[in-house]
Amino acid sequence: MKWTLIGASTIAAQYMIRAIRAQENGEIVSVLSESAARGGDYASEHGIQKSFTDLDEALADPAVEAVYISTTNEKHLAQALAAIAAGKHVLCEKPLAMTVADAAEMVAAAELAGVTFATNHHLRCSGSHRAVRDLIASGRIGKVLSLRLFHAVHLPENLRGWRINSAEAGGGVIPDITVHDADVTRFLLGEDPETVVAQMTASGMGEGVEDSAMSVWTMPSGAMVMSHESFTHPFAGSGFEVHGTEGSIFARGVMTQNPVGEIELVTKAGREAVAYPTHDLYVQGVAEFVAATQGKGKPAATGWDGVKSLAVAFAVREAAATGKRLTVNYGGAK
Repeated sequence: MKWTLIGASTIAAQYMIRAIRAQENGEIVSVLSESAARGGDYASEHGIQKSFTDLDEALADPAVEAVYISTTNEKHLAQALAAIAAGKHVLCEKPLAMTVADAAEMVAAAELAGVTFATNHHLRCSGSHRAVRDLIASGRIGKVLSLRLFHAVHLPENLRGWRINSAEAGGGVIPDITVHDADVTRFLLGEDPETVVAQMTASGMGEGVEDSAMSVWTMPSGAMVMSHESFTHPFAGSGFEVHGTEGSIFARGVMTQNPVGEIELVTKAGREAVAYPTHDLYVQGVAEFVAATQGKGKPAATGWDGVKSLAVAFAVREAAATGKRLTVNYGGAK
């Protein structure tokens, strides 16, 4: 499969270029950047043949079958719709768009055009998360009572910029990290949050956007979810705990882009370390995306998965802003 990168991004440089090239005959044909200088330097650094500043020109190449979108959030809608209209498959970074309606429009357009659309929710490609999901599904902890997610980190300086100072570009910890935790919750528990209550604040890094949030979600099964996200916690660590009637699962250090961390299952029989596959999350995600374009299953996270995680995140932000319990509006997501 031949690809165009829409966005000369850090995440593409660190993870996605390698993941695409790890696929059989995976090739990156070109990269798009608003800056000709940045695009040219990026292409040269990463061995990409062509760079463009014009989206239509980049999409006009008939050899390109798929695009990976990793620009700032406010650009996703127009870029995705243009790629879909050009007949390209789309793998888009989270959050998909600036509104749930815009995200749903992208996904519906791809369905109408008959192209594959996926959300790059990498955590559900993790061997650790899949191992926990399997433990829950197999009944090892009985009925799930609660899930506690702790995803408070210290945002590296090179990733700050618009994430901490531009609401217009989609900045803030809620669209950046809460959206991940919403997807993790849906992936692990197999159900969609119904209502949320929340608080948010700027605790030292946010400039006009929130940099920390805490929220509690209700689930259709009766389970409760507690979620904590931040850009300002250098030593907090990350992970989650799933507690059930017959046991608990403690997953530490697993909310990461790398296949690391520890999982422990605790039941009346005692404590048990849980092994899991340590494959590359991004290689796995791209492999499942490519297979889906060939009619072999679904992407790890579909477009509708991306719409739903966005809906939960925006409900958290609105609940925090208003001080009210809100019902999550999924905007007709399937």
